[in-house]
Amino acid sequence: VQLQASGGGLVQAGGSLRLSCAASGRTFSTYRMGWFRQAPGKEREFVAYISREGGNTAYADSVEGRFTISRDNGKHAMYLQMNDLKPEDTAVYYCGVYKDTGVYSYRGSYDFWGQGTQVTVSS
Repeated sequence: VQLQASGGGLVQAGGSLRLSCAASGRTFSTYRMGWFRQAPGKEREFVAYISREGGNTAYADSVEGRFTISRDNGKHAMYLQMNDLKPEDTAVYYCGVYKDTGVYSYRGSYDFWGQGTQVTVSS
């Protein structure tokens, strides 16, 4: 599977963005997925997780209540709605496929990252 994240940009604090993750292949609905982000000089960190049908989601404490993860299996796409953005949300955002092993919030539990999309939040 190949993944491509898009939708990033420059936004003022308090603003919103919606990221998309397009996936190739016919088996998208069999994948559990997640969003991670990486700020300059920092490790890639967990943002959100979603189950195969979207019924189960999980978020990092830092984004809980502000971000919403969703997916459309018919379109082979996953989304991240980001509201009330803060300067500390500035990072490159990546989508990944959960390997069905290990902790879902752990970077090493994901594969097929693809290119990320830059989100910059100005104060």
